[in-house]
Amino acid sequence: MKEIVFQYQVLENASALSSEDAQLLQKARSATSKAYAPYSQFQVGAVAMLNNGETIEGSNQENASYPVGICAERVLLSAASTLYHGVAIKTIAISYHNLKGESKNPVSPCGICRQSLLEQTIRQHQPIKLILSGMEGVVYILEDAAALLPLSFTAADMK
Repeated sequence: MKEIVFQYQVLENASALSSEDAQLLQKARSATSKAYAPYSQFQVGAVAMLNNGETIEGSNQENASYPVGICAERVLLSAASTLYHGVAIKTIAISYHNLKGESKNPVSPCGICRQSLLEQTIRQHQPIKLILSGMEGVVYILEDAAALLPLSFTAADMK
């Protein structure tokens, strides 16, 4: 039998983050207001710190042809790749504002976004640190976004 180990850090709240990570999370929380989520009422914001010090943000964008909207994480990855082609992403903070309920528990990327994050780490030959949170409360930190998708399917499998 084999075992997959998944490790992440749990912080009581954002005050335990480094100054840089706390600022990134605050920007992600603010980016939730740019989401277009009239159907789910679940606004997600994602902000990346690139290796060159620039920050990029994304928010989820829904439409009436549900579910063909796009998640905040993939909006962010597309914008970063287009605006700063070839510059690696160091850290991504992701937050959400649930307009129908509480926003206290950390949010985790969906399956499609996990695959996209994994592919980005492969492309840039560098792990992406994730900071996951709601508008308040507990914060999760993962040192490598690729950990979210064990037993993954990648381009290497198609050779």
